[in-house]
Amino acid sequence: MNLGLLFLQTVSSGVITSDEMNWIASHQRDFSRIEEATALKLGRLLDRGLIKLGCRINVIK
Repeated sequence: MNLGLLFLQTVSSGVITSDEMNWIASHQRDFSRIEEATALKLGRLLDRGLIKLGCRINVIK
């Protein structure tokens, strides 16, 4: 998993899964400064209610 791609997917869908949150927590010691800033941004978006903790449903049309 890549934090940048996770950030984009989360912001576009408005949802982050608990597995993704667990991945962030378990890999944060390996983050670069830019990745740390990205993780902080995700946290702030969660705090403001712009991103919800839940599940993403893939809808095929």
